[in-house]
Amino acid sequence: MKKIALISALAACFVASTAQAADGTINFTGTITDQACTVDVNSATQTVPMGTISNTAFGTSAGVTAGAKTFDIVLQSCPESVTSASVRFDGTTHAENSAILALSSGQTASHVGIALYEKDSATLIPVGTSSASVTLDSESSNTLSYIAKYMSTSTSVGAGSANSSTAFTITYQ
Repeated sequence: MKKIALISALAACFVASTAQAADGTINFTGTITDQACTVDVNSATQTVPMGTISNTAFGTSAGVTAGAKTFDIVLQSCPESVTSASVRFDGTTHAENSAILALSSGQTASHVGIALYEKDSATLIPVGTSSASVTLDSESSNTLSYIAKYMSTSTSVGAGSANSSTAFTITYQ
């Protein structure tokens, strides 16, 4: 009886380990630096006034943008060893378009979110991905410019308050 229990236990272990066999390996590589730029105090926490936009500005299509506003992140005192940087914007993504930011809790507008763009105003920076890399100058302030726009996520945008927020992280190359 003990032999049967032992054989059953060993067989169960073998089946369990077979079910968890690896199909591949993912290696993570990176560097932690003690040298970084300083984010200007006025850039670290800022408000971008999006203004008041009529819901008719979005027409009757999803993906239409309105109310473009420029904002800057200024990096200062960059060490010579840091030659370029990009910015990753994070936050709650919109349920109808995961590339853009959802409105903050309690907002009353509907079918609209905040889309973030490179300074060319045409290249979307999806939430959770890095912007284009910008070359840094160690001898002066570095201004990284971006554009925020309201973007419709449906054929009709509902009127109401439309605030949102994002956290940002500087990644150095």
